[in-house]
Amino acid sequence: MKRNIDTELFGWKDDPGRKILLVRGARQVGKTYSIRALGRSFTHFIEINFEEEPAARVFFRDSLNPGRIVEKLSVFANIPLVAGETLLFLDEIQACPQALSSLRFFHEKMPGLHVVAAGSLLEFALSEIPSLGVGRLSSLFMHPLTFEEYLRATGEEALCGVVAEADADHPVDEPFHRRLVEHVRTFQLIGGMPAVVASYVERRDILECFKLLSDLAVAFLDDLVKYRKRVPVAKLSEVFQSVVLQSGGKFRYSRIASESSAPALKSAFALLVQAGIVHRVVHTHARGIPLGAQTDDRKFKAILFDIGVHQRLLGLDVPRHLTATDLDLVNRGSMAESFVGQEMVGNSSPRTRPSLYYWHREARASNAEVDYVIQQGKDIVPVEVKAATRGGMQSMRRFLDERGLSKGIRVSLENFARYDRIWTVPLYAIRRLVQSS
Repeated sequence: MKRNIDTELFGWKDDPGRKILLVRGARQVGKTYSIRALGRSFTHFIEINFEEEPAARVFFRDSLNPGRIVEKLSVFANIPLVAGETLLFLDEIQACPQALSSLRFFHEKMPGLHVVAAGSLLEFALSEIPSLGVGRLSSLFMHPLTFEEYLRATGEEALCGVVAEADADHPVDEPFHRRLVEHVRTFQLIGGMPAVVASYVERRDILECFKLLSDLAVAFLDDLVKYRKRVPVAKLSEVFQSVVLQSGGKFRYSRIASESSAPALKSAFALLVQAGIVHRVVHTHARGIPLGAQTDDRKFKAILFDIGVHQRLLGLDVPRHLTATDLDLVNRGSMAESFVGQEMVGNSSPRTRPSLYYWHREARASNAEVDYVIQQGKDIVPVEVKAATRGGMQSMRRFLDERGLSKGIRVSLENFARYDRIWTVPLYAIRRLVQSS
């Protein structure tokens, strides 16, 4: 299963100025799989999983001297550990904080050795270590499969080229457009979790995919139970479900059916964001760039990190989804808006933590909202997820007029097109928005 992040991983391998690498992301997004693929390009590969092999933690207790640690790990794995020839992979490193602390010394004293670390709850461990050594570590952020990665996994790589070459003046040929729309319909059901996509590729059984998604949703919360001293798991579950129910609108803690206090719910929400399971879409005034410098942190929307998990928690009517018209598919609830946000996250640079923004004006006489606001070069561009063509874009047009902007983007299941200042981009081409940023 070829992933976009693979290019970054192999680039890191060949970079003479590389640092120790942290691969960060939510549970089961494919971190271990991609690092193992990288490991096959080395003469030797050592993988230490601190949850599966807790005995290995002892090598980091007495000394953080990388020379001594390397000697012990080589004997433990019975594999040579040679600079330039061996990839040392420390998986689930959050289970061994001493190993995490040792990474800075690997960079200082053994810069020629390739060392990469990963973990499902790595964000929590990182927050508890005062300093890992600024300038000694680099990070890559990994997410579920994007729609383009899903196409490649299902053997439709040629369609990726078709989308890449299309634009408003040269839209996708209708047979290919219809095929892509059907793939969007399926992808919105199963999502981009690697295990689920692999099951679909092998069996083409959507009901089996749903079982896997249900198991994954439970597993995410079970993982977070390890941090139950901070937030009770019942509160995590409530907030997790509420993110789905409130997606598409401003997130309000008061809408969570709970007797808990607001601080407890806020802590639960923050934990889900820190774990990479939830993404915040923050309000920006969008009067200039960068967009992040003009945010109101009190106003935000929230989306889950995977559309498949979103659907399972929402309890989607599958037969109705499979037979829906294109108009219904875009307008039904918040599904399309969540899909667009997840695609923008998944296609953003893996070197930085992604940020999402929207614009909202709350006023009695002139309420208005734009689903997303992005930056393309030096331009601010509003993005709305709508089914309408020329009409029904009042918020978009008002935003363009007030900001003096020349371009807005409407995402739908229509083909590439342009109507005056409004450019139409199909749901299957969200990657194009990020590539232009």
